[in-house]
Amino acid sequence: MNARANFTRMQDSSQADWQIIGGEFMQFTKSLSDRVLAHLKLLEGDFGGFPIDRYSHCLQTATRALRDGRDDEYVVCALLHDIGDTLGTFNHPDIAAAILKPFVSEANHWMVQNHGIFQGYNFFHHIGMDRNMRDMFQGHEHYARTEEFIALYDDPAFDAKAETLPMSEFEPLVRRVMAQPRNTIYKQATETLA
Repeated sequence: MNARANFTRMQDSSQADWQIIGGEFMQFTKSLSDRVLAHLKLLEGDFGGFPIDRYSHCLQTATRALRDGRDDEYVVCALLHDIGDTLGTFNHPDIAAAILKPFVSEANHWMVQNHGIFQGYNFFHHIGMDRNMRDMFQGHEHYARTEEFIALYDDPAFDAKAETLPMSEFEPLVRRVMAQPRNTIYKQATETLA
């Protein structure tokens, strides 16, 4: 059994307690990529009425970005952009963006965070919504990047006949991108504990 801290309220915790917790935390972070990839796999077989399942859509989106020469971080964003579909039925981009935020640039984070609204241009009018909702971001520095992500990678990735690389092609990229957080309140603590 692993060592455990000895407090019942955090306000009563000690540095020794946090050394125990920090050691466990660092061990736990080593399997983050595995947990993220396992969660993405939950989308396999989930068609939701779409022409291909959500897992294949994610793989296909990432395949398109990879084949287009995008960097590892961008490809990982393409792969994980819909990972929130299982838990965030009404806000899946927020879930994906939260997972990616510690590891990606502000531009890629914004793109993932807002991809749902930008994709809406292609279908919102069919479900009684404003397809031009993305226009509220007109002039934003990442507007064109997000519009391009949809046009080149997300929107055309529902083709059962299109190239769709297996997860094994993307696992190393996910592991590299998620190896060291750069945007977290715990950055200093993780560097100290490492």
